[in-house]
Amino acid sequence: MTSASENVLFGMGNPLLDISAVVDKDFLDKYSLKANDQILAEDKHKELFNELVKKFKVEYHAGGSTQNSMKVAQWMIQKPHKAATFFGCIGIDKFGEILKRKAAEAHVDAHYYEQNEQPTGTCAACITGGNRSLVANLAAANCYKKEKHLDMEKNWMLVEKAKVYYIAGFFLTVSPESVIKVAQHASANNRIFTLNLSAPFISQFYKEALMKVMPYVDILFGNETEAATFAREQGFEPLTLPGGPQPCLQAFSDQ
Repeated sequence: MTSASENVLFGMGNPLLDISAVVDKDFLDKYSLKANDQILAEDKHKELFNELVKKFKVEYHAGGSTQNSMKVAQWMIQKPHKAATFFGCIGIDKFGEILKRKAAEAHVDAHYYEQNEQPTGTCAACITGGNRSLVANLAAANCYKKEKHLDMEKNWMLVEKAKVYYIAGFFLTVSPESVIKVAQHASANNRIFTLNLSAPFISQFYKEALMKVMPYVDILFGNETEAATFAREQGFEPLTLPGGPQPCLQAFSDQ
């Protein structure tokens, strides 16, 4: 079996510092949170993250869709360390430093674009009993700049080292030009480019950016809902075929 090499897998996406803690009902009520929910942070949640850290015993993890995938891939590969590379944007702050440390502990070779206009993206997991309320503040994750990071020679060299590329569709809302550049490189060099549909709204509201990158996609990931939404938005005729305990959704097109 051929062993993996450093930087063989490349991922680019929205890095978030996951902050989880067991909280009380008063905390949920203060920030108008449901016990089992997932929302994007609003102005009223501005102090939630700092209060969570101050008031409760918290655990930190390097998170975000693509970064989580890089962590799992690295865990599966084991050796060498830094087989998985990750690019994304963070803030110059304490949460950014923690995120860098947690990525390093997972042996992921994370190279962040660091800026001071927005704080590091965070996701609070407020746990009560068997429930979990997630509050995500994307912040700096939305600030990635192709020309200030991906285009830099030292960073692009890491892209060139990779044999497999994975990007979540979420990143099409941040830097579609970065996704296209990586996808075109993979295609031109006969390497594997993979994309995740991520959520139905990507196919609905970012279809132009999605379809620009689609010709370069070798493997497309998505759950049943995401696949059905994509098929509907593209005018495919979905056909549900029985096969095993769960039906299989197949989309056909003459395109």
